[in-house]
Amino acid sequence: MSVSRASSRTYLRLSILSALGLLAVNTAMAATSENTSIDDSNLPQVELDEIVVTATRTPTKVSNVIAQTRVVNSKELKRYQGQTVLEVLKRQPGISHYTNGGMGTVSNLYMRGYDGKQILVLIDGIRYSSLSTGTSALNLLPADQIDRIEILYGASGSSIYGADAMGGVIQVFTKGSNVEKTNYSVTAGVGSNDQYLYGASAQFTNDTGTALSLSASHNETDGINATLPDPSNQYAPYNKDDDGFESDNVSIALNQRINDQWSAGASALYSESTTYFDNGAAQNVYSDQETGAAQAFVDWRYQPGSSVKLQYGHSIDNIDTETYASNYDTEQDQVSLVGQHSLPIGTGIYGAEYLNQSIDTTDYDIDDRDVTSAFLGYVLANDKFDAQANLRYDDNSQYGDETTYNLGGALHINPNLRIGASYAKGFRAPSFNDLYSPFGGNAELTPEASDNYEAFIEYDTTIQSTRLTGYHNKVDDLISYVSNPTPSNPYAGASENVNEAEIKGITLTSDWIIDDYLFGASYDHQQAKDSSGGSNDGNFLAIRPEHKGLIYAGYRLSSFDIRAEYEYVGDYYSNTVNAESQFVDHYGLFNISGNYQLTDNLTMTARLDNITNEKYITLPGYDTDGINYFTSLTYNWY
Repeated sequence: MSVSRASSRTYLRLSILSALGLLAVNTAMAATSENTSIDDSNLPQVELDEIVVTATRTPTKVSNVIAQTRVVNSKELKRYQGQTVLEVLKRQPGISHYTNGGMGTVSNLYMRGYDGKQILVLIDGIRYSSLSTGTSALNLLPADQIDRIEILYGASGSSIYGADAMGGVIQVFTKGSNVEKTNYSVTAGVGSNDQYLYGASAQFTNDTGTALSLSASHNETDGINATLPDPSNQYAPYNKDDDGFESDNVSIALNQRINDQWSAGASALYSESTTYFDNGAAQNVYSDQETGAAQAFVDWRYQPGSSVKLQYGHSIDNIDTETYASNYDTEQDQVSLVGQHSLPIGTGIYGAEYLNQSIDTTDYDIDDRDVTSAFLGYVLANDKFDAQANLRYDDNSQYGDETTYNLGGALHINPNLRIGASYAKGFRAPSFNDLYSPFGGNAELTPEASDNYEAFIEYDTTIQSTRLTGYHNKVDDLISYVSNPTPSNPYAGASENVNEAEIKGITLTSDWIIDDYLFGASYDHQQAKDSSGGSNDGNFLAIRPEHKGLIYAGYRLSSFDIRAEYEYVGDYYSNTVNAESQFVDHYGLFNISGNYQLTDNLTMTARLDNITNEKYITLPGYDTDGINYFTSLTYNWY
């Protein structure tokens, strides 16, 4: 296997000693804190009330956003070195997942009961997904190339961004948007399963308003054995081997402040990877994949609170699988003009977009479609009342036009307590596989549609933020494969708009900061069920656990940060038939991570996952890793 390396047992011992050293340093700091003078200005400030743009398309405080929004910032992302965006997201509230083995293998994400095809993923505002499958390769996006992630729950994103956002929006921001000073860094890391990470980055800034960020990394691992033997068939082909993964990643961002009114910039994130997987008894089966997105913009701020931004973006998702002699190269080109204008009360938002989506393959009769869109919005955010309204029109060359909208409001009962509710209309466009696959495509499919209701109560103070959100969603015209065997073809069938679903649940989140201590918890109770009236009526949808929770505690100083967490995922089924053979038992994972600034220039990061070596699966027939670790050293020049 091309990614194999010598054993790293020696380094494992060193990493365990390092983890013990982190705990020792923590104890020593606590013991000497009373006799040590600490400059509070140097302590890291954890911002509970962060500014987000995904929820409204204009900078808005999280405490003024109607739909639930969560931010994973750069401080938290440091704990995920050597991992992917999927590893970051699967621990967030309201999100469940599965993987077909180790790093890089096929996976899918579910948010509040919605499938990954119903969740829009953006990189710096540009659509990022495979047009064939409809999902995004979050399992290939490297966490070390990213500055922050914004998660918008619910369907309000449909009336802001269009198709495929009826389950929510995940926006990834690359590094370089907030370069404060010129610096350089190199990183080297090692982990379980012979994982190795090498990376370097450079950021430049000057007095003329120029900021440039460059970053590159190489990540590889021998991986784990991806599949498990079939207990019902001892003669089934089974290849017990490690299935490796390697990737080369690069990101770049350039921003130029021209004057007080004008700015321009560009950014790109690109990843090239090879993933090995099991295919019966075949040896060294793999697929190559290229993913990424690039964008360039010009921004005119003609008065305080008012601006116009013109942006062009291009994204790719190209996969070449040797085993099946298949190749799917997908591209998306997007041009958008988005403006915001400060009104006497609130802010008006308007825009127009053009999107071209194309796929290069011999499997489809039609390989190109265009979407022309226009939208209007209004945002009110103050200390008394918050409101948001959006209306969007999309004209698709394949299936015609769709109009979506959302309305929401929140009342500040007092400076700390807020209650609110919203309604949103969402839809998902059929993927090219749904429409034109030779194995059951149906060109007559119409978009899936949803009605989404949400209500919440939120309590915020200077030391904590707690929110209880309830939601109830109804989904119509769900696209499913319907078997229709014939004498000449017993496997015949086609995709149809036949299913309906009802999704309801609650999400409780609470995050606290008391002095240097951080702790919090989240809990999700969800019922996502088939409501089609057919044979599966009342059954749970696949990969939607009824219960999910996480609790964490941490300690943070300017040079030291450690966090322990316990994640619980309840029982679920891997298909809507709810067959016993597709039942996945609940599991709980205990993880610990931290970083320590050894000197002014040298920082160590360490992570130990599944400390109790829990044996679990996320999908029947596919393996998961036991106790595993990753640790790295980063050296910075300023």
